[in-house]
Amino acid sequence: MTASAIRSLVSAGLRPIPRSSLGLLSFFMAARLLGADYPAPETGDYIIKDFHFQSGESLPELRIHYRTIGTPRRDAQGVVRNAILILHGTTGNGSNFIRPEFAGELFGKGQLLDATRYYIILPDGIGHGQSSKPSDGLHAHFPHYGYRDMIEAQYRLVADGLKVNHLRLVMGTSMGGMHTWLWGETHPDFMDALMPLASLPTQISGRNRVWRRTIIDAIRNDPDWQNGDYQVQPHGLAVAEEVLWFMGSNPIQRQKEAPTLAQADKALDTSISNAVKRADANDVMYALQASQDYDPGPGLEKIQVRLLAINSADDLINPPELKILEREIKRVKKGKAIVIPLSDQTRGHGTHTLAAVWKQHLAWLLRKTEKS
Repeated sequence: MTASAIRSLVSAGLRPIPRSSLGLLSFFMAARLLGADYPAPETGDYIIKDFHFQSGESLPELRIHYRTIGTPRRDAQGVVRNAILILHGTTGNGSNFIRPEFAGELFGKGQLLDATRYYIILPDGIGHGQSSKPSDGLHAHFPHYGYRDMIEAQYRLVADGLKVNHLRLVMGTSMGGMHTWLWGETHPDFMDALMPLASLPTQISGRNRVWRRTIIDAIRNDPDWQNGDYQVQPHGLAVAEEVLWFMGSNPIQRQKEAPTLAQADKALDTSISNAVKRADANDVMYALQASQDYDPGPGLEKIQVRLLAINSADDLINPPELKILEREIKRVKKGKAIVIPLSDQTRGHGTHTLAAVWKQHLAWLLRKTEKS
């Protein structure tokens, strides 16, 4: 339900709804319509003072926005035992998980990540969502961040901001999946289990690098970009969104959705028109550039906890024919990899958010890592 629709429902004789309340009201209305039976997220911002990036740049204040669902629970030694960190993909944010195909499959009463039992943490990464990002005002003068900067900020949110000293599980989708591998290397004793989805434990290379470079170049080389100080969004943003749309699903589903030339054009036009209204060129370019420091390969042996990596066979970004996942998982002491076959239920790279397709494997991971 849109904010305008909600306003119309309450406009008859009622005082205006504060803009800050519309998101929460939207959640309650959507939850009722969809039958969600998990608590509403609580939102907040954690401010990290004098944050230094690996590039050598810094910000006097770095804002990390987050959502939490549930309540942390500590054991007799004061260790939090029920916290779950879930990390989003490139250009996304933590709210991406508050949807029927993810939260509706996992967070409800009696479900695998029952929010009455677990404390679920959904941060917006640096440069994404409502966290500090180029479009806040610095534009292309915003510090150049990488994945390791993003993980450092996530850790400080969890440990310092939320006072969580242990995680039951770290999991993530796409970029969040890549972050999950790095979490296991940089904080090997901080969690019980890891579950990266739609990712590979190797540096960005091959076709994966090429499509990212295509987006970066389309924005950076657009004359309207004006070194990042544009007044209107450059056309390169539309090109970027077209590439992101292309990489996100599989050919079979695209053909089903758009079996004629006219339908394919309409589907693309509609998707890109909606996307560019919400996006910012600098934010998108920075988000794609951030993957340049991603390379968990040299440190895979540092991962000590059980790790379950899940990819799908129809993922254009992480194609199984490369055999990278199967090769590298052997280096993870307690690692296991699953590639879900193409089916009517898979959606290419986007399968990572369809919990119904892979949640039985999450159940296995939780059982294997349950403390007696």
